[in-house]
Amino acid sequence: MHEASLAGGVLQLVEDTARREGFSRLLVLRLEAGQLAGVDTRALRFALESLAPGTVLDGARFDIAEPAGQAWCMACSLTVAIAQRGDACPDCGGYQLQPNGGMELRVLDMEVE
Repeated sequence: MHEASLAGGVLQLVEDTARREGFSRLLVLRLEAGQLAGVDTRALRFALESLAPGTVLDGARFDIAEPAGQAWCMACSLTVAIAQRGDACPDCGGYQLQPNGGMELRVLDMEVE
């Protein structure tokens, strides 16, 4: 489960930010995990909740947005929504797609105290 290592990276980022910005408590952490990022958001949430006790994450709410995947179709020159890599273009049925959205895992913002 690579979500545990991702959660560890998020925790490190939040703790580094807390030291730099001088906050002691995180209230809300908003993340974005695109559908093409290969992240199981339920597992990521579980991993964050498991790491939280005794850290700046303790008691925080985790909001995880899951934007749809997007790809540029080389055959019809359109940007289309796709649910997973390997999907066909919903417009022309072609498989020459270049993913260009929904691949990121990132911290959007934090509410702190």
